[in-house]
Amino acid sequence: MKFTLKPYQRTALEDMLASLDRAKTIYERETSPTSVSLSATTGAGKTVIASAVIESLFYGNDDFDFEPDDGAVIIWFSDDPNLNEQTRFRIMEASDQVVSTDLVTIEPPFSKPKLEAGKVYFLNTQKLSKSSLLTRGHEILAEEDVLEGMHESIQPDLQGYTIWQTIANTIDDPDLTLYLIVDEAHRGFGTKATRDKSTIVQRLINGHSGLPPVPIVWGISATISDFKEAMDDADVSGERRYLPPVQVDGFQVQESGLVKDVVKVDIPAEAQAIDMVLVRRAAKKLKHSSDRWQEYCESQGLPDVVKPLLVLQAPNTPDHDKIGEALNVIFEEMPELGSDSVRHVLGEHSMQTFGAHQVDWVEPQVVQDRSHVRVLIAKDAISTGWDCPRAEVLVSFRPAKDHDHIQQLLGRMVRTPLARRVPGDDELNSVDCLLPFFDRKTAGDVVKLLTAQIDGVPDPTGRKVIIEECVMTPNAMIPQEVWKVWDSLPSMTIPQRGTSPVKRLALLALALSVDGIREDALAEVAQRMHHVLDEAAVTYATLVKKATAEVLAVRLQEISGKFGALGVGYTDIVEQADDRAIRVAFDGAHRAFGADIAQAYVDHLTAGDDSDDALRDAFVRVAALACVPEVREAVDKKSDQMAQDFFDEHASAIDTLPDDRQQEYRDINALAAAPQVGRLGRPRTRIEDYVEEKDGQLSRAELVKRHLMSDADGNAPISKLNDWEGEVVKHEISERGAVAWYRNPPRQTADSLGIAYRDDTTANWRSMHPDFIFFHEVDGQAVASIVDPHGHHLDDSLVKLQALAQFAEDHGNSFHRIEALSKVGSVMKMLDMKDDDVRAGIKIGGQSVDWFYSSHFAKNYYAEPPIDAS
Repeated sequence: MKFTLKPYQRTALEDMLASLDRAKTIYERETSPTSVSLSATTGAGKTVIASAVIESLFYGNDDFDFEPDDGAVIIWFSDDPNLNEQTRFRIMEASDQVVSTDLVTIEPPFSKPKLEAGKVYFLNTQKLSKSSLLTRGHEILAEEDVLEGMHESIQPDLQGYTIWQTIANTIDDPDLTLYLIVDEAHRGFGTKATRDKSTIVQRLINGHSGLPPVPIVWGISATISDFKEAMDDADVSGERRYLPPVQVDGFQVQESGLVKDVVKVDIPAEAQAIDMVLVRRAAKKLKHSSDRWQEYCESQGLPDVVKPLLVLQAPNTPDHDKIGEALNVIFEEMPELGSDSVRHVLGEHSMQTFGAHQVDWVEPQVVQDRSHVRVLIAKDAISTGWDCPRAEVLVSFRPAKDHDHIQQLLGRMVRTPLARRVPGDDELNSVDCLLPFFDRKTAGDVVKLLTAQIDGVPDPTGRKVIIEECVMTPNAMIPQEVWKVWDSLPSMTIPQRGTSPVKRLALLALALSVDGIREDALAEVAQRMHHVLDEAAVTYATLVKKATAEVLAVRLQEISGKFGALGVGYTDIVEQADDRAIRVAFDGAHRAFGADIAQAYVDHLTAGDDSDDALRDAFVRVAALACVPEVREAVDKKSDQMAQDFFDEHASAIDTLPDDRQQEYRDINALAAAPQVGRLGRPRTRIEDYVEEKDGQLSRAELVKRHLMSDADGNAPISKLNDWEGEVVKHEISERGAVAWYRNPPRQTADSLGIAYRDDTTANWRSMHPDFIFFHEVDGQAVASIVDPHGHHLDDSLVKLQALAQFAEDHGNSFHRIEALSKVGSVMKMLDMKDDDVRAGIKIGGQSVDWFYSSHFAKNYYAEPPIDAS
């Protein structure tokens, strides 16, 4: 793959490969058709996951010991040819092995007896309709109407086979395995408007008119229930087996940085015709965002500058003059934009007139790449199957009752433009939504929708919805000593599954070489690994000798029987391995040590002797070493140690790199089997809300001083803090020696202190983010403290408490205090994680969290409620 998969994408890849392998086994042994679903929310990168699965099906995957399916044939089916074309392009963009000739869009004439292995064929609903040239079969003529020399069965339109026959022949071929991918599987099944689609999908999945059913159906959908419902609507035969679904973890999608963190909603303060006022505000936001992206991309040395897009969403019956007026306002604010900067994606695929402006149509799927398009006029044609990460501002002329359409469209705008979070910058991690025709009550309903689900977007842990934005930057009143302490604070990464330590080390060495930080890193790694393998071969000589004999032996079993005799006889046979068998064994060394290290060690062993015998002995030697668990353990241990040494030695140099390169190192660090510790990055901008909602009423947020990020007056609104959190902030900053405080973002980002822990339910790694970091002056020095007020009633409260205890044990020296807080009745109680006895009791567990807060381990956090310290 050209892309480095996010941890949740690797997990989905592994699970999908296991499911498809099981599905193939079931079909081969029982001839029973199966179905499996991949449920991935908007912004999760479904096509990237699918590309990785397809690449693995065709070429295998060493990371997961997955052998290629040499007979794999894939049909990618959707109801939109434009969506298919977009998917085809994305697969080519993501995969470095699946090339354009492997991705075939089926168009008439398509005359093949069967589909070819190793190819993906794109089909859509219209291609399988009765009127399609692909489906028109034999035309049977009366004998007297057959021309001399012609057969009575004539194929029209240069078609030797209908597409149905081609698919049936592919299914019937025992050397081929047909996988049907149904993209956006939840769309339109079983509805009156799409009855034709439902019928076509029934025929495709179940077979019809004597044609066989598709062996393996893989549905890609927003939710598992959507796919199940779609399959039921398609009237799937009861013989088809549903395999356990593969569901992408929405929490990890939000953590990954692929999805924007902040949704800002602007609405009228009172009922009046101010739609053009909000359009002007939207244009100013677009200009500001453009300037910010220009500055950021140039400062990072990025080859392409992000050009943000403004979407004007029209009602079903658009007022062209009103849209023309809006374009006038936009051009007034951004005179640098010309007529070529505006396009529409309305149902009329032709130039449209909006006031005095002539606007051309553009295909929705190409908008992202047409960076000169800065304003897009749309209705709801882009609400599904379309993604435009650079779409950052939405002005909707839809009436208040159409909030579902706005919700759906925003679901297409949540991807981050760089496919990563901009570290510490809320402004560049946000999307603006301006709703001229919404009142506060209806806008509140939209906010509730956005904070629950955006067309399948994950439960947005950490996503903020802003009504009146307060843009905060580093507080000029905070002493530099505080920032120096900040730079030294530890933060943990969530580990990623599926990569060996030696491969992680090789990736790190390559990155260091590319960035000129340690130019000979690759050669140095190879040399050290050679030394480790040389030592291991001596240390475990007996085991290596035994493994060598196994590599050279091919074990067979002969089964014999005689006519007239009962039973059969079994004879074990051992044959000498040939060069091909040795090469297969050497593949195990690729998986154990990585292809580069394994091949380099062969070169090391054959230095000065390039004879065939020497080369053969080297392959056997390396294959045998890979078969000895103790050797692999020694290599893994040394690899982890070297990687940690490299990270420690070059931490300062890495910190000076552009954000995308720093992210590369964070991703490599996260490839470790266990959580790793890195440095905190500094926040750049933070967006909070000057407005807060309580009991359905909107009011001005309370402002507090001394936050590390503040507005121009040194204030930070605490609108998003609950009552407990507000109490804690006021108490801490009123204490003697208080210097600063920081609201830790509840997501895995460079400027958020994270603590890794295992989820008891799924066994997946997750990260918790303590609520606050406070800075006080103690004995003339600035020191940091973690204070984390959390309810003790949540299901994961104990495991998070234990994670905080372990973090305090490992990194307590970096903090003055580490305290967990919760209320028992009306009293705020505190567990001191720097107390050995408290930590020991919590780590043992065996009790509920509320028990700990009510036990002798807990102390009162403060005697009296804090005064207003704002």
